[in-house]
Amino acid sequence: MMSQNKNPFATSGSVSEEVKAFYDRYPYPRPVESLDAYRRRWDDLQRRRADFHLFWPGKFFQQEFSILVAGCGTSQAAKYALRWPEARVTGIDVSETSIYHTQQLKQKYNLDNLQVGQLPIERMGELGKAFDHIVCTGVLHHLPDPDAGLKALREVLKPDGAMHLMVYARYGRTGIYMMQEFCRRLGIHAHDMEISDLIAALKELPQGHPLEYLLRVAPDFQNPAELADALLHPQDRAYSVPEVFEFIHKAGLEFGRWIRQAPYDPHCGTMASIPQSPRISGLPLPEQYAAVELFRGTMVRHSLVVYQNSTPVQQVSFEGDAWLGYFPIRMSDTICIEERLPPGAAAVLINRNHTYRDLYMPINATEKLLLDAMDGNRSVADIIEKTWSSKPETSERNVARVFFERLWRYDQVVFDISRQTERNSARLDSH
Repeated sequence: MMSQNKNPFATSGSVSEEVKAFYDRYPYPRPVESLDAYRRRWDDLQRRRADFHLFWPGKFFQQEFSILVAGCGTSQAAKYALRWPEARVTGIDVSETSIYHTQQLKQKYNLDNLQVGQLPIERMGELGKAFDHIVCTGVLHHLPDPDAGLKALREVLKPDGAMHLMVYARYGRTGIYMMQEFCRRLGIHAHDMEISDLIAALKELPQGHPLEYLLRVAPDFQNPAELADALLHPQDRAYSVPEVFEFIHKAGLEFGRWIRQAPYDPHCGTMASIPQSPRISGLPLPEQYAAVELFRGTMVRHSLVVYQNSTPVQQVSFEGDAWLGYFPIRMSDTICIEERLPPGAAAVLINRNHTYRDLYMPINATEKLLLDAMDGNRSVADIIEKTWSSKPETSERNVARVFFERLWRYDQVVFDISRQTERNSARLDSH
């Protein structure tokens, strides 16, 4: 444990000086002056409940916990302090410029629950703290030794804590790595004039170039800081799905779920209709995810939840009857469309965070009744009772099971499974 008089943020050290200088010159993400819209969006208890149970389906909802934002950039730690005002948030980064912008936001919004300072991830242990929740997105793939960085994070994760990781994906970034090599061969560096010239050159990129798609769907490439981060970063690596699993297992961590799991699921969207879908579904889960990544081909990042491998984590399952005691909570960015529907559909559900357009979920009239009965405070058993006033038949219960599993796979809901009881499942048998 550190001495209380010693400042854990006194020096940086043990990090590539080139990377540090890069972010001091081109802070990422683009600094913002206002988080008002972000605060309004998260001033919503149901949104916070959904976010909490995405990471901890088996824990009772709480808002007082400790959060580490490792590699917080210019605003991420301040956002978490606004999102969870009762939490204790620590933000670290190696960039003085990023820390400065975060401090400005802390002062502007009176974020007394936020501590921020300059420290590399590899030296996290010097804080003398352990955290319930660790957020490290877009950072580890820039470290000189990502394995050492992830192991350092595991050391400060509480046994029942949850970690949110994001690393670059290999195949969807092919065009980026081609352009990085182009810049290296020509000696193009992260300087204002060269970035301006590079932006001009990218407008002439040949049709069909692997980078062309990203330029169309990622308008931030027109911003110097975002462009420099993507194409001129001095240190960068990417991971395929099998490499992600190897990465976390080497650090003593276990996979929990993808932050958005439908893009990886062979039961969702186009993947469910291809002839090879049953064969993919018969593989072990990591192999299923690897196959879907290869087929989709354009994933640019992997965002996932991981836990300590020494602590059993209660997970969502639709085997047996435990699912009847789950409390479904709608994801706040999902919408229900009731116009211009496909044949037989009463509505179509869409998670607006999905980038793949095939990931929409048509539902029929019975499923729409089940959906309408969801309020975040009813268990699945309660919802079934409300939908079928008489005791549901086995076939009706199976309809409900399939529907709620599909909602979960398509990122339409998360489940609070902390309150499940045998009474929830027994109620339907005795109704």
